Amino acid sequence: MTSPPDTSIPRDALFRFYASEVSYYSAKVRPALRYKRVPHAEILPTPAVQRDVIRRRTGLGQIPVVVTPADEVLQDSSDILDTLEARFPDPPLYPTSPVQRLAGYLVELYADEFLIMSGLHYRWSFPESEAKARGDFAASTGDLESAGRFADQVKLYVQMVGVGPATAPAIEAHTHELLAIFSEHLAAHPYLLGGRPSLGDCGLIGPLYPHLYLDAVPARLLRETAPRVCHWIERMNHPDPDGFGDWLAGDALPPMLRPLCALIGRDGVPVILDVARAFEAWADANPGTTAFLPRGVGMHGSRLRQVAFDRITTPYTLWMVQRVLDAYRALPPGGRAAVDAAMAGTGCEALLA
Repeated sequence: MTSPPDTSIPRDALFRFYASEVSYYSAKVRPALRYKRVPHAEILPTPAVQRDVIRRRTGLGQIPVVVTPADEVLQDSSDILDTLEARFPDPPLYPTSPVQRLAGYLVELYADEFLIMSGLHYRWSFPESEAKARGDFAASTGDLESAGRFADQVKLYVQMVGVGPATAPAIEAHTHELLAIFSEHLAAHPYLLGGRPSLGDCGLIGPLYPHLYLDAVPARLLRETAPRVCHWIERMNHPDPDGFGDWLAGDALPPMLRPLCALIGRDGVPVILDVARAFEAWADANPGTTAFLPRGVGMHGSRLRQVAFDRITTPYTLWMVQRVLDAYRALPPGGRAAVDAAMAGTGCEALLA
């Protein structure tokens, strides 16, 4: 028997979350809304919604978008999480202790700016996954023609981030290693930093849920090799408000966070810093630029596990790098020293430098 709708929350008190189940960055925000018990409605990006809300309010066609009960528009996933943390501080997502706080920002950067290679590879390098993704886009929008055009645009972007036959083995090797490390971690702790979700968990679920868990080919990979990761995804998406503990005491990092940081430092940090350096070179060659920056300002060379590839130079990546550095530099000297000690030898110290 179908339950009647919950009418206890007035419609004008709801946060409106414009999102899709198969959207990378929608997946990053959704668990935070549910974990923090924010009254909200999730609304599909149909053509009418794209035209009348998303593009009209933001000037862009990207999701997620949150419209608050006060009619404020939040458009970037990191900005959305920052705003939710400020307005709904209990339960928290951002640790206040230095090492755990920086670990959250670091994992968010890695998930947003490096794991996009894994997400796009597993969605678009396999015909079975591509076919399912195109069907999922059509199901979300209700418009087969516009969904097809969007899919074509995304597929063009795949090569621009360095996904292709040459890099596929390295991307898959990195993904398998990530799943193995995270699976071992989850055998001891329910979330990244202990007994409750954090910013880092929200970052990781962006690629792991809509792409690896829902897409056809990687869905089998996760269910066959990483059942603990599958259960973590389900718990992130369906949080039990009475089921949370605490982050580890004493600003400690769980033991498996060190191999995860080493994986990030070995593979992710060099690729991310290549983007940042390429953008800095572009900025030096274009002094006085004050216009709104495009999504990309050219291509540059990078390497993943000794495989050379070209990647688009995205100004946004520099903003995400600065986000980590701002959090690091806002710490007191003792906090920065604790972070330096925790990250020493992982390769992540190159980012903080």
